Amino acid sequence: MNVFGVDIGGSGIKGAPVDLERGDLAEPRHKVLTPHPATPSGVAGCVHEVVSHFGWSGPVGVTFPGVVTGGITRTAANVDKGWIDVDARAMLSDRLGLPVTVLNDADAAGVAEMTFGAGAGRKGTVLLLTFGTGIGSALFLDGNLVPNTELGHLELNGQDAEKHASTKAKEDEDLNWEHWARRVQKYLAHVEMLFSPELFIIGGGVSRKAEKFLPLIEGIRAEIVPAQLQNNAGIVGAAMAAGAAPRS
Repeated sequence: MNVFGVDIGGSGIKGAPVDLERGDLAEPRHKVLTPHPATPSGVAGCVHEVVSHFGWSGPVGVTFPGVVTGGITRTAANVDKGWIDVDARAMLSDRLGLPVTVLNDADAAGVAEMTFGAGAGRKGTVLLLTFGTGIGSALFLDGNLVPNTELGHLELNGQDAEKHASTKAKEDEDLNWEHWARRVQKYLAHVEMLFSPELFIIGGGVSRKAEKFLPLIEGIRAEIVPAQLQNNAGIVGAAMAAGAAPRS
């Protein structure tokens, strides 16, 4: 069965139909740039553009870079503050004219990786971390998700960790791989001290270049692996959530 997934990021909004049996995109994804400011109406227009590109007419799953409870977006660190306390599920459903499911972006990526990727079959405590405009997190205990952890906002060096160790920080400060890997290592050590995971899964677009920085990270007890679904994990997880959602 195919279901549509959309991944809203701080820099891009991408989506595609997903084959839920294979856990992979059924067609090449379509991507548009995230509007600035990333207001609810502006982003909704981009989501509509992505979905309409495929002529899609079924359920749609949408990720959001912040806390989502019951389809309502509660935080907005890397998008316009107008998203706070918006019923995103209702707004996007009205805009698309389709049933919509909304969930945290890293949670979506984590569910996909735990089902079809690097975390499949893993028990114990597993943490997926997505490095991009910010740092997203998905925490699992014996395969069960603890939603909306938002560990990119842990304090590190007196500021949100994502301001120090995200891919955006690497680009903004023109850090080489070694320098950035030291920052990621410090962040992983902090998270490991708090949660003692058996496995870290490193996701986001930078997972495509894992060989450039993962071998440079030292002193972490947990196993560290790149996400197998790479930057498509959010799309796949969004579609999985929409496929599992009850239909009235």
